[in-house]
Amino acid sequence: MSKVTVKQEESLSIKFIHQMKVGDNRRLDLYLFLPKEMGIGPHSIDEEEYYHSAISGRRSYYSSGLHLPLVQSRFISQKKRTVEEFRLYLNLFAYQFAVAIETDSKELSQVEDVSEFYPALAELRDIIEQLMKKFRRNEPSDEKWKSYFENADNYLSWLCEQRLLKLLSHAPRSSDYSEVTEAVIAFCRSESEHRHKLNYNSQQTIDEPNRISNKMLLLRRLIQQGVVLKEDLKTLGVGLKKLTTGFATAMVMLVVSALIIKAQGVFSGLTIALVLTLAVIYGFREIFKDDIRNALWRWIQKGRPRWSRVLTDTTSQATVAKQLIWIEFVKSKELPAVIQRILKRRHRQNKLDAEVLHYGLHTRVAHKELLAGYSTIQEQVNLSLAPFARYLERGKAKIYREHEGKIASDSVERRYQINLILSLREGKGEPQYARYKITMNRSTIVDISQSELPSGVNPMDDI
Repeated sequence: MSKVTVKQEESLSIKFIHQMKVGDNRRLDLYLFLPKEMGIGPHSIDEEEYYHSAISGRRSYYSSGLHLPLVQSRFISQKKRTVEEFRLYLNLFAYQFAVAIETDSKELSQVEDVSEFYPALAELRDIIEQLMKKFRRNEPSDEKWKSYFENADNYLSWLCEQRLLKLLSHAPRSSDYSEVTEAVIAFCRSESEHRHKLNYNSQQTIDEPNRISNKMLLLRRLIQQGVVLKEDLKTLGVGLKKLTTGFATAMVMLVVSALIIKAQGVFSGLTIALVLTLAVIYGFREIFKDDIRNALWRWIQKGRPRWSRVLTDTTSQATVAKQLIWIEFVKSKELPAVIQRILKRRHRQNKLDAEVLHYGLHTRVAHKELLAGYSTIQEQVNLSLAPFARYLERGKAKIYREHEGKIASDSVERRYQINLILSLREGKGEPQYARYKITMNRSTIVDISQSELPSGVNPMDDI
């Protein structure tokens, strides 16, 4: 597996995942090349608004084997442990179980071949059933521990049911695999009966979709404690921005004051002409003040990180990692020479002018030991392309064909291709690169494929 994994998350979002170990110093840069025909650029999208509305992430402790067949090995027996230790390790298992279910179900949902989908669905159901049985064998008898176990059991049971039902609702239609469908439905019913038998949820909560959904979100947050890292995001350059505003205002006022003095020398006394001249001067001040300030701020801010993020362990409150974050539109001529070289490899018909959106992350992981049994943290970042989609044109064209004297037509959709180039630098080592092509239309991402790099460019290694 590559050091940075890029894949489709939802219909209009992509996700990249990477892991970092104790003491790592990593710089990751993503360059999105948006064809100008899409109508997207600094004139239509504000970088900071895009960051807050369309980029989301999750940083947590990571263990290899986040797929279901391996996740049970992470559960450590509760014997000879304190309540806090039991809760922590229970949360670690429950959280990784939940991530594994989500990972495997999302991968399965993208399978369209009937002969592959249903056997994989049957295997997924069997693994989930076995894991739930093993998990429930570790139910504690002590009442002070039992409530934590019940919360995790309630959530995992509900999540398994929801994920399997969702897979069935979008499954390719076939009557040849009715036994698989019936077995999955039977398992979902048994999980629902299990929760009802133990009175995990009131009937009022079960009958109201909003209440049951909100309760499960609360249980999800409870099992994330100690596993998902706490994030403290801070905007950088606040004082510098104030200083820039003051400097720009002072420069404008200097010009305005000079013009006022000049006007007073031209017009003797307080006349209507002087008043009108002063009004024009102050009017121009208001027009150009913000433009000058914004232009000056963009020049000063160029290339600087926008935010800093501190990741802390929710249990020990120890600092695990620190990050600097960049996001900005950059000009093609300002790109590193290697990035420009990679881009030149495109086919001639794809060499269109593009706006370049740069998103960068610089992470320093603390040299202190992480949570017992863990030496790695994982970062997952989702980039939504939905804000781009609203600028795209709907496909209205038709392609005509003739067959035996009859003319038929097919509707075609308008598609756009976005180039994504990744640059990864670890410590003082040489940067490594990867390039992807993202094909999308107004409603969905059609395809994500990795492209070859020019000879002499250092490719991204596997883990």
